[in-house]
Amino acid sequence: MRYLATTFMLAVGLMFVTLPAFGQENEVKVVDEVVAVVNDGVITLSGVKREVKEQVGELVKEGKKPEEAQKMVDEKQGELIANLINEELLLQKAKELGLEKDVEASLNSRMLDIMKQQNFKTLDQLYEAMRKENLDPDDIKELWRKQATKDEVIRRDVQAKVYWQATPTEVKAYFDAHKDKFTKPETVTLSDLFLNFAGRDPEAVKAKANDLAKQARTGADFAKLIMDNSDDQDIAKTKGSIGTFPVSQFDSQYPQFGKAIKTLKVGGVADPIADDVGVHILHIDGRSAASTESTFDEDAVRRAILEEKFPEAFKTYMAKLREDAYIKVNDTYRPTVSPLLFADERKDAVVKNSPQEQSSTQSAKTKDSKKPKNQKQK
Repeated sequence: MRYLATTFMLAVGLMFVTLPAFGQENEVKVVDEVVAVVNDGVITLSGVKREVKEQVGELVKEGKKPEEAQKMVDEKQGELIANLINEELLLQKAKELGLEKDVEASLNSRMLDIMKQQNFKTLDQLYEAMRKENLDPDDIKELWRKQATKDEVIRRDVQAKVYWQATPTEVKAYFDAHKDKFTKPETVTLSDLFLNFAGRDPEAVKAKANDLAKQARTGADFAKLIMDNSDDQDIAKTKGSIGTFPVSQFDSQYPQFGKAIKTLKVGGVADPIADDVGVHILHIDGRSAASTESTFDEDAVRRAILEEKFPEAFKTYMAKLREDAYIKVNDTYRPTVSPLLFADERKDAVVKNSPQEQSSTQSAKTKDSKKPKNQKQK
C-alpha cells in the first residue's frame, strides 16, 4: 500500500471576507483577505497560500531545497494568482453550461478504476487506505473535480468547436497540403503481464516478474503466464492485450517503455518495467513498418487541424471570458497580476494601434466615406 500515495499524485483596495461572530450581535470578524473578485466569486489569500504550499511541496519532491523551492514559487506569485483567476472563470463557465453531472460521473468512474487497480472491493476500503497514508479522499476528489471541470469546459467550448469548424472542402485541402503528416507510422501491438505492488513486498513482486520474464523467454506460453499471474482486473476480457500503438508515442510519452521494446522483434519479451503501481512485462505481439504512402482519414486530419489551431483558439476564448467578466484585483497584488492576466489582450491592443493597422483602418474608412449613403455594403 506504500505506493497508493504516488498513485493519487499521478487575488480594489484592501478587501476582506467577513462573517458574523456568533454570540455577539452586530460584530464582524475578519477571516480572510480577498486577493481578487471574479464575478460572484473570490480568490482569497488563504487559497493563494494553499496553492503556494502545494507547489513548494512538489518542487521539494523533485529534489529542490525547501528554501529554494519557496523562493521560486514566491517569485511567480503574480502568475499563480492570474492562473487562479483564469481557473475561477472556467469553473464558473462550467456551472453556466451545466456540466456538474457529467463531471461527477467521470470522477466516480475514476475512483472505481483506482479501487480496482489497487485490488479493493469497496470504495470505503480504498478511502480508509488513503487516510492511512495521510491522503484525504475529499481533498483528492475536489482536486480532480476542479481539473475535470476545467478540462470538460475546454473540450466542449473550444476543442469541439475547432474540431468541427473546418468544412469538408477545407479538411481535404489541409490533407492535400500536409500529406507528409498522414503517412502510416511504425506501430507495435503489445500484451502486458501486470503485477501489482498493492499489499505486497515490492522487491518480491520484482523478483517474481524477473522469473516470469525468464520463463517466457525460454518457451513458456506468454498468454498462459498472463492468465495465471496477471493482477489486471479486466484480464478475463482483455487476455492481457493492450492494443496497437505508434512506436513514436512510446518514445515521446512513455520513454521507459519505448526503450524496453525498441529492438524487440515479434514474440520478444521486454525486461520487467516497474512504475508507481507495479511491474509490467511487455510481449511484442506484432509490428508494422512505417509507410511513405499518405492515407486520408477525416478524423486524423481534423485532429491535426485542432492541434495546430487550439493554442490560439484557447487564448482567444480565455480573453473573451475575461472581457465579459467583472474582475477586480486587490491593489496590493495588481502590479504583478494584471500584466500577466491581461497579457494577450495587451498584445492585441498593440497590434490594433500599430501604424500599419491604423493606416489600414483609416484607408478602409476613407473608402467607405466615398460610397453613396444609400448603397448597401456587402
